[in-house]
Formats: sequence, C-alpha cells, structure tokens
Amino acid sequence: MIRSRLGFLVMVAAGCAAPAVAQTDTSFTPPMPDLRGERPFSVDGFDGDGVRTMGAFPRNLGRGFVSVFSKDSLKPFLIGVTAAGVSSSFDTRMQTGFAGRSQGFGRVGSTAGGVSVMVPLTAGLFLAGRATHDSRFRAATYDVAQAAIVSMTYTTALKSAAHRTRPDGSNTLSFPSGHTSSAFAMASVFDAHYGPKVGIPAYAAAAAIGLSRIESNKHHLSDVLAGATIGYLVGHSVSKSNGLPARGREPRFTISPSTDANGTGVGAGFSYSW
Repeated sequence: MIRSRLGFLVMVAAGCAAPAVAQTDTSFTPPMPDLRGERPFSVDGFDGDGVRTMGAFPRNLGRGFVSVFSKDSLKPFLIGVTAAGVSSSFDTRMQTGFAGRSQGFGRVGSTAGGVSVMVPLTAGLFLAGRATHDSRFRAATYDVAQAAIVSMTYTTALKSAAHRTRPDGSNTLSFPSGHTSSAFAMASVFDAHYGPKVGIPAYAAAAAIGLSRIESNKHHLSDVLAGATIGYLVGHSVSKSNGLPARGREPRFTISPSTDANGTGVGAGFSYSW
C-alpha cells in the first residue's frame, strides 16, 4: 500500500514538472559573450565597425603615421635595416647578373607597381569597400587606402633625403623603391586581415614587383629590401592602429537559465560565438 502511494506521488510530481520543462520562451535572446577589448567587427551593414568611417579618416590617418614608430615595429625594422645594409654589398653583383635578363618581366612589374596602376587600384578597392556589407573587406580596403598614403609619404621623404642615384643614372630617387613599398604595404594589410591564405600570394606578387625593378635597372637590391621593410611596417601598423578583427579567437559556449513570461517554466539559453 505504501509503495503504491509512493509511486503515485512520483507520477504526479513528474506530471507537474513536465509542462515547466516543455514550455519555451520564444522571445528569449541568449546573452552575447563579453568581447570588450577585442574590438570585433560589427556586421551592421554600412555602419561597419564604427571606427573606419569617412569622418574619422583624417584622425585615423594621423594615428597611422605615428603607429609606425611603436615598439611592435622595432623587431621587423631592425631585421629590414640589417637585410638592406648587408645586401648593399651585393648590389653591383645583383645588377650585373639580373638586370636586363627578362625585359618583359621588368615591364610588367614596373607597370603593376607604378602610380598609374596602384592609385586607381587602391581607390577602386576603397570605393568597393564602402559599398559592401562585408565588414572584413570593408575594413581591409579602408586600411589599404591609409597604408598607401602613409607608405608613399615616408618613401618620398626618404628618397629626397637619401638622394641615391639609380642604377641607370636617370635620377637620384633610387632609395628606397616606391613600387616595392606600395606593393608590400597593400600585401601587409591583406595579410593582417585575412592571414596567410591571402597574405602569402600578396607577398609573392609584391616580391615579384620588387625584383622587376632590379631587372629593369631602376633599383638596387638594397633599395628593394628597404622598400619592402617600409611597406611591411606601414601595412601592419595601420591595420593594428585602426583595430584588427579578432582572428583566431577561441570559440565560446555559454549557458544561462531563463524563465517564461509567467515565471513558471524553467529552461536554459545557449549561445555560441566563433
């Protein structure tokens, strides 16, 4: 008799609990994980990330000029300066062995990295980025435009200061290579935003442009390595100063309790971010 009553009470308790478990709150919005400090990109269309806006372009550009001198730039700067300095001992040998070997390659590379191509390409990418809802592409093309301005400014200043004669004797604007710095600045931005899958091909194209300038007898090897260093530093510095997307962040899974509108049902909310 006691066992039967006990069984009946268990069945009643289970029956009362079932509706509470079965009820779901269709209006429940799972809480988002706290990403403060990681500056992830938003996906709200033309608002972008709220940082790379047209109104903030001058301010961001100014910060980009200064960011090149951060402590994060010290190591790649020292590596680049050392490489350019050491390679200067091989400038003549490289020029003799490589210049004029493939004139078609030299012409293509010189055209691809020149102002007539890089300026329209940068402007086109920037306008395409302004018109898209893809927040990553929008941010990358914004940074490409700023990196192009910063790179060109520093390269031009160094050319005037160094006053080095080109291998073909045409003028004294040999050091550093502007074609190379522009190409590496763009490659570095895409590497910063998209990683090696885009960065490696972009760097390969930039290196080809640099070599083409040696082949066309417009630059020494050390000019090209110095230009590559400037472009790398500028591209990564500008991207970082504007705020990079949180690539490679660990996925987060959160569970939080919830109740229905009547406060009777008990459930749980789940959210997953990556």
